[in-house]
Amino acid sequence: MRILFRDLTVPPEPWLGFLRQAFPQASVELWQPGAAPADYALVWAPPQQLLDEQTQLKALFQIAAGVDALLKLRLPVGVPVFRLDDAGMAVQMAEYVCHAVIRHFRELDKVEVDTRAGRWQQRQPRSRAEFSVGVLGLGVLGQRVLKALEAFEFPLRGWGRTPRHLNGVQTFAGPQELPGFLAASRVLVNLLPLTPETENLLNTQTLSQLQPGGYLINVARGRHLVDEDLLALLGSGHLAGATLDVFRQEPLPPEHAFWRDARITLTPHTSARTLREDSLAQIVAKIRALEAGAAPQGMGGLVRLQVGY
Repeated sequence: MRILFRDLTVPPEPWLGFLRQAFPQASVELWQPGAAPADYALVWAPPQQLLDEQTQLKALFQIAAGVDALLKLRLPVGVPVFRLDDAGMAVQMAEYVCHAVIRHFRELDKVEVDTRAGRWQQRQPRSRAEFSVGVLGLGVLGQRVLKALEAFEFPLRGWGRTPRHLNGVQTFAGPQELPGFLAASRVLVNLLPLTPETENLLNTQTLSQLQPGGYLINVARGRHLVDEDLLALLGSGHLAGATLDVFRQEPLPPEHAFWRDARITLTPHTSARTLREDSLAQIVAKIRALEAGAAPQGMGGLVRLQVGY
């Protein structure tokens, strides 16, 4: 067996060492142009040359939950593509979103401003029943976020491309039910995959349908959001604020208006980081299953190329 690794954002040695320990009889190495044909490739943002040269792959593994960047490339025909379907990211995402929701609901951002200015000022408690939280995207991450939020007794809404039933959550499905979902939500959490259908979905038309004083939490992709539309809705007062972890350009340029708006909380794409050991254990298990003759269609994380995730 031959396995290639290509991810320029991480030190490769721990990944290679884990794979060599898991498959001691395999050849495991970094991809270089002109590399010999491999059975499997683990990649993040690979060059087109890698995909063009590797014509004998049994499977391609994306070292992330999102595959929008990978799907811009010409993929080998007939090769199954797998993404990470959790690998420790769901609990991180739940932590992040719960923190953002509670920080806004309890006005802890304003409390911080007061205390830094030396002001002792208590704030009037808000009605929890008036703070419905809507989650866009009901995959593994979306469901884990809703499960975590349930403990805080907010009214919960969820929207997905296809119908789902989730205990304790009012669910909506399909384009025809999106307006009703937005109107029923005061806090909007975006966890959608980025596809041609969802790019620029967070715009004036959709965000203005949130309840007055709405709040946006975007932890999916920067290209879901039309930046200028968010700023305009904040300026009009229809939206009270936003927490943004992802951006159209990363790092966020110093001149971007988001840096100067106190109503926007910014974090550097850190809501759910890839955990190496968890990710590798998941990938190794899939490789072993494929080598044993398992059908890719029965495995979690298989990317449906026709829908883009």
